[in-house]
Amino acid sequence: VQLQASGGGLVQAGDSLRLSCAASGRTFGNYNMGWFRQGPGREREFVAHITWSGHNRYHSHSVRGRFTISRDSARNTVYLQMNSLKPEDTAVYYCAAVQANGDRYDYSHPGSYAYWGQGTQVTVSS
Repeated sequence: VQLQASGGGLVQAGDSLRLSCAASGRTFGNYNMGWFRQGPGREREFVAHITWSGHNRYHSHSVRGRFTISRDSARNTVYLQMNSLKPEDTAVYYCAAVQANGDRYDYSHPGSYAYWGQGTQVTVSS
C-alpha cells in the first residue's frame, strides 16, 4: 500500500490543522493505520492509531483530548485532526499502515508498521 500524507503547515499556538493520509495500491480496509511524529533531534514518537474498522482508536497521552484520528473508507483516507496546537507539537508527521491479519503487535512502536508515507511538516509558533 502506498501512503501520501498532506495538510501540514505553519500555524500559531492554539490553532488547528487536519492532516490527511491517502492510501492506494491495496485494499484500505485490510490495514490498521497509525500517525507518528518526529521532532528535531528526537526519535519517532507514536501519536495515534485506528483499527481497520474504525471502531478502536488510541491516542498518546501527550495529544489525548486535542488530537483525533479518524478514517474514511470511501476515500481511502485517514485523518488526524489537531486542535489546540502547542509549539512542542512541531514535528514531521508520518502516517503508517500495518496489515490487519489478527496478529498481535505493539501499535505504539514504529517497527510494527510495514508501510510509511513521506511525512508532512507541522510547525507551531508561540
